[in-house]
Amino acid sequence: MAEGNNGDKTLHQIAGAFKDLATVVADSPNAELEVAPFSRACSLVSPLFGCLGVAFKFAEMDYVAKVDDLAEASKSIKTLQSLIDRDVQANSVRTAGSCTRNLLRVKRGLDMVRVLFEQIVVTEGNSLRDPASKAYEQVFAPYHGWAIRKAVSAGMYVLPSKEQLLKKLNEDGEARAERVVIYEIYLQLHVLVVLICPTF
Repeated sequence: MAEGNNGDKTLHQIAGAFKDLATVVADSPNAELEVAPFSRACSLVSPLFGCLGVAFKFAEMDYVAKVDDLAEASKSIKTLQSLIDRDVQANSVRTAGSCTRNLLRVKRGLDMVRVLFEQIVVTEGNSLRDPASKAYEQVFAPYHGWAIRKAVSAGMYVLPSKEQLLKKLNEDGEARAERVVIYEIYLQLHVLVVLICPTF
């Protein structure tokens, strides 16, 4: 997994990687995203899940494993569409561990980050509890049983503050500039999630 090195700002790395992917999509409506750059960009999001603490530990473990699987698949499969087509032909789309199912899980992780960042931008204060709760409820809760939903709910009480999260991600700049980067990531993820979404 790629993580920020030498004090690199994680949010800026994420923004740059997803901007590149969004540009590919925006430049040509028929453009197909390549698996390798997509999985590299997704790997940059992994530290974010780790910084959210126990509430999102399940998401971190699942997300990292699925991104690693996509990165491995990129050695033999060039585009996301060809990855899906291969699983459709093999009738393995719904099979645990299939590339398409892994892509769906990664898409949900990106969607959770998208909603989280949207909520961070629109909510005042320093608490992550409401933004994270809304993101979880909207993206993951429909797929989780009662026990997992309760565990996540309890974990929401020990989330870091927005300020603590930004420090963990090596973001130590002006709050307004950080909000701009968060909003840029939100917009780029929105484009990508919408692109991937019709597939599922």
